[in-house]
Amino acid sequence: MAKTKSYDFICIGGGSAGFNAARLAASLGQRTAVVDGAKELGGLCILRGCMPSKTLLYTAEILHHARTAAKFGLRVRGAEADMAAVHARKKKIIGEFADYRDRALHAGKFDLYRAFAKFEDSHTLLLSTGERLKAKFVLIGTGSKISVPPIPGLAEAKFWTSDDVLDLDFLPESVIVLGGGIVACELAQFLRRMGSRVVLVQRSRNILRDHSEAASNVVQKAFVDEGIELFAGTQIQRLSQDKRGTSVQFLHDGKLITRRAAHLFNALGREPNTAGLDLHAACVRARPNGRIMINRWQQTSVPHIYAAGDCSGPAEIVHIAIQQAEVAVRHAFDVKPIKPVDYALLLNVVFTDPQLATVGRLESQLQESGVEYLTASYPFDDHGKSILMEAKYGYVKVIADPKRGRILGAEIVGKDAGELIHCFSVSMAQRGTVFDMLRAPWYHPTLAEIITYPLEEIADAIRAR
Repeated sequence: MAKTKSYDFICIGGGSAGFNAARLAASLGQRTAVVDGAKELGGLCILRGCMPSKTLLYTAEILHHARTAAKFGLRVRGAEADMAAVHARKKKIIGEFADYRDRALHAGKFDLYRAFAKFEDSHTLLLSTGERLKAKFVLIGTGSKISVPPIPGLAEAKFWTSDDVLDLDFLPESVIVLGGGIVACELAQFLRRMGSRVVLVQRSRNILRDHSEAASNVVQKAFVDEGIELFAGTQIQRLSQDKRGTSVQFLHDGKLITRRAAHLFNALGREPNTAGLDLHAACVRARPNGRIMINRWQQTSVPHIYAAGDCSGPAEIVHIAIQQAEVAVRHAFDVKPIKPVDYALLLNVVFTDPQLATVGRLESQLQESGVEYLTASYPFDDHGKSILMEAKYGYVKVIADPKRGRILGAEIVGKDAGELIHCFSVSMAQRGTVFDMLRAPWYHPTLAEIITYPLEEIADAIRAR
């Protein structure tokens, strides 16, 4: 039997959480290892998430502008997608990102094991290679995987996942998209803009249900205007397939509706990738969906085992995973100062067009907590820069404390919302007020200038009290 090797800190998973935790632990002089058995190193964000999807979405945006150039007085004839070329460019870009991460993992001041791990006990990991590792501290950063909900016929069906859509080298004639979350909406619009006929079937009343109804309605209108056939508030009854494609039968507004397409895209969400870890052997508690339970220091039910990223939540966002991982390492080795992740500054961006971005606490959350607030909004279709850009969907909303005007949250749905939202995140990190933000100069004409209008409205309301 091979000798068991001991470490101070072991990261299970080499994605955003595991890699950054290992790098920090090693920099503190701790004996550190990363265990990752994936076919390719890099993690979900680089290989099958953020970077490939945003590469393709930007390509689709350029094609959309070319096809709608007439409204700017331009004639652009014959604009179409060369999917093989689009695919090749995406592979090249993502390959460069992945190669960089691969080199960083191999060159790091920590050991890298190309294997899968499961717990034998709370300090011992058995690797798929037969090796055993012991650790004083463990971080679980195994990410998430595609979920297959119990919809009649789905488990038996041949369907695409986001992995498949992101790897397409041809243009599908037609696609039924199941789901209305971020991945479903971003990739449904990508497919439509590239030239596919798209039917989106969402079970909840609104797409992007974790956001406000007003924001989701703006994105929904843009989708319908672009030709996506969208059904929200449905009950899927049956799903069947034959050589010609997939049929989905569902209830919508009291009517039984059937839609058929050549391909089916299951975008009904992801779930924590924790099933193969044998958490029970380590006495680590998880929720029924596999999500690992943690405290504010990222500790699981076993204090020396930590978790970060998609496998523990609460938000499946890269910068949150990195922050969580660094909190875990600092807590494990008592590195001061240390603060838990501040979710009051939570940023969220949906890269549809129009984009949807939020920071801080939403109105619904404040209402549930009984917190008083003031809010004001301003539409993009009444703002000079957005009008001349033909970017008229959406609005900016500011949420502030009614006494001092401290910014509590913001919601932007519109052109470049993912960039504009950072105006608020910087201010909120400094506990800034509407008055603080209005002291800054805002250049005219810019998109960012639109932010000043709701800020001024709230400032006026506070002065009038």
